[in-house]
Amino acid sequence: MTDPIADYLTRIRNASRARHRVVEVPSSNMKKALTKILHDEGYILNYKFNENDGVHGTIKIALKYDPTNKVSSIKNLVRISKPGLRRYAGCAEIPSVKNGLGIAILSTSKGVMTDKQARRENVGGEVLCYVY
Repeated sequence: MTDPIADYLTRIRNASRARHRVVEVPSSNMKKALTKILHDEGYILNYKFNENDGVHGTIKIALKYDPTNKVSSIKNLVRISKPGLRRYAGCAEIPSVKNGLGIAILSTSKGVMTDKQARRENVGGEVLCYVY
């Protein structure tokens, strides 16, 4: 696998569109940080890190849906920076997703964070993905 972050996002995107309640993905430190951000921003319901499964373990993610019309809280996940073409943004050029209704997730020197946190910390970095 050449791009584990794209695989992670695709598994969540496919499970969300198929209306699965839980999706299981292989674990890594980057994926754990992405999962924590998605949970803190309210895009997923819950998560659990299983260190006993396999070499690196797995992450079980409970997806979040609207109780009335069963629409997923994640409309779209878009991978921006890819292994063949890395996308970086300075603190002044951090993109705003859907005029602030979505989030951009960045990998900065201070860790993985959202676009709002990066602006507050005044740091730039690699733009990993957009979530809205």
